[in-house]
Amino acid sequence: MKEFLRRKNIVFSAKRYGIDALGAMAQGLFCSLLIGTIINTIGTQFHIDFLTQVVATLGSGDKQITYTVGGLASAMSGPAMAVAIGYALQAPPMVLFSLVTVGFASNALGGAGGPLAVLFVAIIAAEFGKAVSKETKIDILVTPIVTILIGVGAAWVIAPPIGAAADAFGQLIMQTTLLQPFWMGILVSVLVGIALTLPISSAAICSVLGLTGLAGGAAVAGCCANMVGFAVLSFRENGWGGLVSQGLGTSMLQMPNIVKNPKIWLPAILTSSVTGPLATCVFGLEMNGAPINSGMGTCGLCGQLGVWTGWIAPSEKAIANGALAIAPTAFDWLGLILISFVLPAILCWAFGLFFRKIGWIKEGDLILPQ
Repeated sequence: MKEFLRRKNIVFSAKRYGIDALGAMAQGLFCSLLIGTIINTIGTQFHIDFLTQVVATLGSGDKQITYTVGGLASAMSGPAMAVAIGYALQAPPMVLFSLVTVGFASNALGGAGGPLAVLFVAIIAAEFGKAVSKETKIDILVTPIVTILIGVGAAWVIAPPIGAAADAFGQLIMQTTLLQPFWMGILVSVLVGIALTLPISSAAICSVLGLTGLAGGAAVAGCCANMVGFAVLSFRENGWGGLVSQGLGTSMLQMPNIVKNPKIWLPAILTSSVTGPLATCVFGLEMNGAPINSGMGTCGLCGQLGVWTGWIAPSEKAIANGALAIAPTAFDWLGLILISFVLPAILCWAFGLFFRKIGWIKEGDLILPQ
């Protein structure tokens, strides 16, 4: 059996499923749901006809469903996530292409927890598909049939309860944040910020939990504290290149340095513990765009785009959680700018200066690997 699994490249490990697959799933979600949301927002706000007009229609009468360009991208989130997961698991082509159906079924049956359902089901289907791939002379039939039947069957059994559980947990976090905005502001900000810097996907986690509202705002604060924080903290070592790659890319680049000296993470963590409750208690910062934006921080400015989108056109998930469109005030914009950029830069630099003086952070500790 060990030899068979090795030959089929089936590896049961936390890294492959919890890091590789989860990270790839976030990319799939980004290239479908998030990009679709951004396209819709740009089209609406700048009155671009091509981006706002209906380009496809399904059904008829009362059951008619229309799609814009962005709507089509968003509708493909399930297949995009499943294919991305299969790619991360190094699935052969026939398995990879069959995962399109599996992802659609899992996302549809998973409801609010669709992304989490896709993660589990796509892994199951991909590994079974890999197991039978090229084992028969009629591989062109066997591999897609096994992958699709296993995947759709697994989705039918486990996707609905996964969706219900994820939705309930996400609702618990959001309701607790409303009741205890200070303490939950700290907790959500710190934990999501840590998840963003770790080699896992904070974006996928926020999407799975459907984090919007104040909890989403706290998550944005935590992500920005890590990304902008590390960018400014390591500026003397990495210059402008490091500022851009971490500030608009990802603070995950610092993970090799964190492994060597975990103390370099303290300034960003402390910063997130300050900006989180400021976001929830002072500025009332809510992220009511697509939940994935809650875990994006300043990566491509997706966190800020999500907040802006949530102000003017809340996502379906946010609306389901009671969000309404608003006309943002100067105070709203001030809060977004301070929480996203100004405070993370100032606080993390100040904390870092202190830790450098006491010797916890030494020269060269923050140099990005080449």
